[in-house]
Amino acid sequence: MPRQSYSTGQSYRLFEQVYDHIENRIRRGDWKEHEKLPSIRQLAQELQVHRLTVFRAYRLLVEQGKVYVKDKSGYFLQPSGSQMPEAVDALVPAYETVNHLSEIHRIPVAYQLSEAIIDPNLLPNMYLTDYVKRVFDLYPKVLATYSPVQGDEELREALCRYFTKRHLFHLTPDEILITSGAQQAINLIARILVKPMDTILLERPTYSVAYDIFRQQGAQIIPVDIHPDGYNLEQVEGCMRRYKPRLFYMNPTFHNPTGYTVPVEQRKKLVELAERYRCLLVDDDTCYDIYFDREPPPPLFTYDTEGCVIYIRGFSKYVSPGLRVAAVMSRPPLMKPLLTAKSLSDNGSPLLNQKMFLHYFTSDRLQQHLKKLRIALQIRKEIVEEELAATDWQWISPQGGLNLWVRLSGGLSAEKLLAASMRQSISFVPGIICDPKRELTSWARVSYSYANEPQLREGMRKLIALAGSMDSWSINRGGGRSKAGGKA
Repeated sequence: MPRQSYSTGQSYRLFEQVYDHIENRIRRGDWKEHEKLPSIRQLAQELQVHRLTVFRAYRLLVEQGKVYVKDKSGYFLQPSGSQMPEAVDALVPAYETVNHLSEIHRIPVAYQLSEAIIDPNLLPNMYLTDYVKRVFDLYPKVLATYSPVQGDEELREALCRYFTKRHLFHLTPDEILITSGAQQAINLIARILVKPMDTILLERPTYSVAYDIFRQQGAQIIPVDIHPDGYNLEQVEGCMRRYKPRLFYMNPTFHNPTGYTVPVEQRKKLVELAERYRCLLVDDDTCYDIYFDREPPPPLFTYDTEGCVIYIRGFSKYVSPGLRVAAVMSRPPLMKPLLTAKSLSDNGSPLLNQKMFLHYFTSDRLQQHLKKLRIALQIRKEIVEEELAATDWQWISPQGGLNLWVRLSGGLSAEKLLAASMRQSISFVPGIICDPKRELTSWARVSYSYANEPQLREGMRKLIALAGSMDSWSINRGGGRSKAGGKA
């Protein structure tokens, strides 16, 4: 019997993390069949949790048939006919890896509403081709040279000037690390800062890949609700005071998946709380320049004077996804372990990509491109909203970014709708994979940035019609329905 039923609809509880820890060790082959497992007291001391927490994990393993108990003797590994023979135990992964978003993206579809990336036709492809030639002229040995682990010095100096001028950052080039995309930055930060059973704060809902990364590290995740007007700062302070978390991972600018933006007053207060409770804020910012009406508030790093903020700035989405360039800004105490983790990961991002990005990023053409891109994306967002207006689904219209966060009508399950829509070659992201509590079953993330305008309109019409047929079937079966408004 799969363990999934124990986590659906609930937060990822502490005893479930202990369960995962024991199960991973079983899969890794740490114990042989009928071998005694560590005692409750021993494991509680090892993991620094209460003995009752370990007891609940063991009881769940017993229920699952993976462990059996001998009266007054302890817990023992249950024989399993499906276990691999000892000769190939080394081939069993040490940990179960999960990336729910990638599993959706792996399936090709005609109507792509799940990928928060930009339609390649909206990017300046010919202009970038010219830059390739220019880079080879300027740096004829670029393909014969490794990049420094921290990133190309010329690029870091240019980014330092840019952020100092635009956001008033107090920054030096040595406080910038170039990574192969923002996702790699999140992974590096999780690896150096989070140990199994460490407590972290995570927005609810959140970027599903970040949730999967931190959960893989064995973090104890405490959800913090994000609303259209930001966070409840009393909730944030209460969590920091009670749980003393290692970090708070956040996406406060055109938040993924909701599109919400945290106001400037809260950003200043968040930095003050982080300083008071010694909680690191990880500001993941990949869509800052994709705004429709006005520029969003400055990043949290602008207000940081005590080294309590790590700032991740992604550029790939709107400059060139193929270059995979992002920057991490951090004070020296954290930069050193980040560099070590980066060196172990890939020993430095490709130098050619960095040089191409450098010369395009500092060009006037980029600003012209961004102006056109904002208009194109706003038009696509409005197309989706026009189609949604005919429904009683709910959403808040974002002022930037790439996604709409939509609540389906009548309590319809987004997971069931996704399963049906995939058969019609339509994809989107069910909200439950963005929720640490696994409760947002009727929410969905619809991305309007990848499909072109005719595909968007047709895809949304097909999806809405499919949801309507499923909703009607539910009503006919006596499932009931609650009347929702239009735009929330």
